Amino acid sequence: MASPATDAAWDALRRLRGGGDLASLPAGALTALFAPVLAPPTAPDGCRVIGRLVQTLDGRIATASGSSQWIGGRGDILHTHRLRALCHAVIVGAGTVRQDDPRLTTRGVPGEDPVRVVLDTERRLSPQHRVFRDGGPPTLLACAEDAPGPETVGAAEVLRLPRAPRGGGLDIPALLRALAARGLTRLFVEGGGVTVSRFLAAGCLDRLHVTVAPVLLGSGIPAFTLPEVARIADGLRFAWRVFPLEEGDVLFDIALDRARPGERAG
Repeated sequence: MASPATDAAWDALRRLRGGGDLASLPAGALTALFAPVLAPPTAPDGCRVIGRLVQTLDGRIATASGSSQWIGGRGDILHTHRLRALCHAVIVGAGTVRQDDPRLTTRGVPGEDPVRVVLDTERRLSPQHRVFRDGGPPTLLACAEDAPGPETVGAAEVLRLPRAPRGGGLDIPALLRALAARGLTRLFVEGGGVTVSRFLAAGCLDRLHVTVAPVLLGSGIPAFTLPEVARIADGLRFAWRVFPLEEGDVLFDIALDRARPGERAG
């Protein structure tokens, strides 16, 4: 159960969802973790983008069959719901919707639900998934400009975007500009691994939150799929902060500042 101090800190954080003075936040662990999420955007697209993954100690986000519920414990789930509540939109890939059929709401914490953005380049998802029919917060389905189909999928509006110039998927900078034009500027990229990796490879993440759970799978789906590098020196180097979560999980808060593989963050 949360303490009164934690409840007060959370209330102060979510009051700044629409902007405000970060100096007004009370000191404490929640402020230390979430104040960077609420910081004003610095990129030219006007967005602040936070990526998020939970993985095993050996770097897997799911078994080979796609089972991923739940790698993280209760603290990790709470953290995910808090990020949803602080951001204007939550972004997931088609694979996450197909495998988990998530609701992407803030039901685990007090706070406003974000707009849900599903990336489905070829429009292969069924309208029967909950994000398209549950009567919850608005949903956008982002697809390629040339993908055939109507302008809605269930209750979701279709957002057409250019394809990425390389590597598959959608043009991520174009997605950020389109969301910013709708007033959605604090964005939470919740998964899965391919989606977060595409944002990272495009240099479109300001921060990355990675939870590592004390679990070994030995096989399964890797957390990151990034362009190959020839040397260790070519890997992406960054600063991070470490926060303990419940049940032995550890959260790494990584300041990327829009760096991409082959660069040094910060």
